[in-house]
Amino acid sequence: MRELEVKGLLEKAEVEAVLVTDPYNMRYLSGFSGGEGALLLTDRKKVLITDSRYTEAAGRETDFLVLEESRSNPRGKLLAQLAEEYRVSRMGFEDASVTYQEYEKLRKTLPEQELIPLGGLLDSLRAVKTEEELKLIRRAESIGDLAFAKILEVLKPGISELEVAAELEYQMKRAGAEGLSFDTIVASGLHSSMPHAVPTEKKLEPGDFVTMDFGCRYQGYCSDMTRTVVIGKASQEQKKIYQTVLEAQRLALDQLSAGKTGRQVDAVARGHIAEAGYGKYFGHGLGHSLGLFIHEEPRLSPGDDTLLLPGMVETVEPGIYVPGFGGVRIEDLALVKEGGCENYTGSPKELIEL
Repeated sequence: MRELEVKGLLEKAEVEAVLVTDPYNMRYLSGFSGGEGALLLTDRKKVLITDSRYTEAAGRETDFLVLEESRSNPRGKLLAQLAEEYRVSRMGFEDASVTYQEYEKLRKTLPEQELIPLGGLLDSLRAVKTEEELKLIRRAESIGDLAFAKILEVLKPGISELEVAAELEYQMKRAGAEGLSFDTIVASGLHSSMPHAVPTEKKLEPGDFVTMDFGCRYQGYCSDMTRTVVIGKASQEQKKIYQTVLEAQRLALDQLSAGKTGRQVDAVARGHIAEAGYGKYFGHGLGHSLGLFIHEEPRLSPGDDTLLLPGMVETVEPGIYVPGFGGVRIEDLALVKEGGCENYTGSPKELIEL
């Protein structure tokens, strides 16, 4: 566990203990990958509470004191005992991920303790990645590159969106992925104008844009990439839209560096797309961070003024989506550095006609 980060958190929140229930924060702070349970962190003790399904794994993955919860010894009872033992009067909790029902239950369980909402303090610990985390993210992204190379051998008229998604997922698993970062998006033809279209039985046809957004998890860490190709020959309008998106992404990648804000980098890509006449067809933010979870902070968006720091990773994914015509998105994953960025995505980006 990152003791210095937790000590700083306790001091900043002015609490004697922090209760962690978000599975990604649990894994980040303890190494426990089961996702079910809770951590209680104080300046003296590190406790992991989970049930019998996970206690053996928890003992192997973490150096925390592992306590087993059960029907006869529920989590609330254990927390109350720990709070009394460690003389906790103020306990921080993750208000962003705790439901109202869970909060009410916690409040009744700990009537003597003041519950302090932590906002995004815990999540912010994960914003700058360690060298080990970057190594795992880079490997996850390289698996995506391998899958894209394989899918180019499969794409042809007559294959369905669902089949394309299944093949991408198979190839990622075959290359070492333990799971998916998110549900794979494959959108062809008119479907490609929907940024988060769900794959269907629709078959690829000559002249279709095919947008594929996919990612995997490698030892817990996510990847994310998007490529758009054309089945057959692209029309002039398709080429124009594709080139506009590609130029917007290149301009944004050139601007991505420590010391910039998400708003500033987003504005570069958004301005280029608007100048080309497609401004109203780019509705989402330019990108987001990722790590143990697919959508982390900070983001590259018009509403994010967070200063980018070395060690943050960001997707850069401009798009143009024209209803009744189709759409294009191109997405890379990049490491923020002083004076620039390092692109982790190696797949080709020039328009591919199959």
